[in-house]
Amino acid sequence: MMKVAVANEQGKVSGHFGHCLGFQIYEIDGEQIMGNVFLENPGHKPGFLPKFLSEQGVNVIIAGGMGERAQNLFKENNIDVIVGVNCELQVAIESFVAGDLESTRSVCREHQHHGSCGEHH
Repeated sequence: MMKVAVANEQGKVSGHFGHCLGFQIYEIDGEQIMGNVFLENPGHKPGFLPKFLSEQGVNVIIAGGMGERAQNLFKENNIDVIVGVNCELQVAIESFVAGDLESTRSVCREHQHHGSCGEHH
């Protein structure tokens, strides 16, 4: 059994994991989705979310964009990172379960590339 957290922004994978409304936590057993729950984002504080999600038993995080420091912190908490995903939550998790979801390994860098992280100004 594994837990996969998908950064949720109104039913779509959030462009920036730290500012999403919350996380859809899917329980996966082999190739089956056993269930899911919504976990509200407790707030974006540096270094907090990787530890928080690790404490929830999460093994994988899926998001549109994420900074390099956050990606490293997730890895330190034994959570695999998949970034560069831009689709509906259901499509993302089904692709993950099927083994078809690959990380682009893209890194958000201080939002200097306006729009590249999905943020809205």
